[in-house]
Amino acid sequence: MLFALGCGERVVGVTHECDFPLEARGVARVIRARVDSSAAAGEIDRQVRALVDAGQSLYGVDAELLVRLAPNLIVTQDLCQVCAASPEDLGAVLARMVEAPAVLTLTPHTLEDVWRDVERVGVAVGCAERGVELAAELRSRVGAVAARFAASGVRRVRVLCLEWLEPFYLAGHWVPEMVEAAGGVDVFARPGEASVRVTDEQIRACAADVMLVMPCGYDAERAAREFVETRIAEKWPELPAVRDGLVYVIDANSYTSRPGPRLADGAEMMFEMLHSELSARKSGAEQFRRIELPRSAAGR
Repeated sequence: MLFALGCGERVVGVTHECDFPLEARGVARVIRARVDSSAAAGEIDRQVRALVDAGQSLYGVDAELLVRLAPNLIVTQDLCQVCAASPEDLGAVLARMVEAPAVLTLTPHTLEDVWRDVERVGVAVGCAERGVELAAELRSRVGAVAARFAASGVRRVRVLCLEWLEPFYLAGHWVPEMVEAAGGVDVFARPGEASVRVTDEQIRACAADVMLVMPCGYDAERAAREFVETRIAEKWPELPAVRDGLVYVIDANSYTSRPGPRLADGAEMMFEMLHSELSARKSGAEQFRRIELPRSAAGR
């Protein structure tokens, strides 16, 4: 958001996950992970549960570095416990600072929440007008996707959105809205609510026409690799999405998981995946791609 608002040169510290735009990768990292993000999905889930059950945070703050950087403003979030440093860690660092910075905490649950957060960040950094302009632009882009589908006269397709693979979690919060704008119906829609675990039997019975695989924190290549290696599609040979080979992986790390400006790109990509015959946009393979399923899984 800060870079999109034109304030990138004022960003002095980021988390270990902040990798866009490229300039953000050269900024000092003040957060470290206590989870091995390179592990397989099941192992990551085990590590997360172990830390949570022990009452420990998943991320730590580099207190010495943050004190040296002496920011005037800290932008943080408390939407997802798995993705945030604990308030206790942050509070301990703030107590050490000579001049305590302002803290702006974002808790978006819907697309509109995200767009309003763009405006809030704009106000906080003295770029209120640009914040309003950017938010309006993002609303307009998603609205244009919805309008294009509405004018097409084609039917909505049933969509299954998987946010984690071992165990299975459904995408929540703003994702069902993105699916709706793109001309789909999220078969387990929980707009504005947190992602939830779902059983193998529930997926088998959902009759989804299209499956979107979007593990939180993964890019498209890693999502595809884990999906294929775990042979998940073979569990549901009668699911229309599997039978017809309409299983896509998306770079969730960039376009669905993070509540920022690129959610508008994500909605446009979903339209391309769900209704390619209507979309003029052609994204690269690194952003999303269709998975080639084994004949035994796809029923071909």
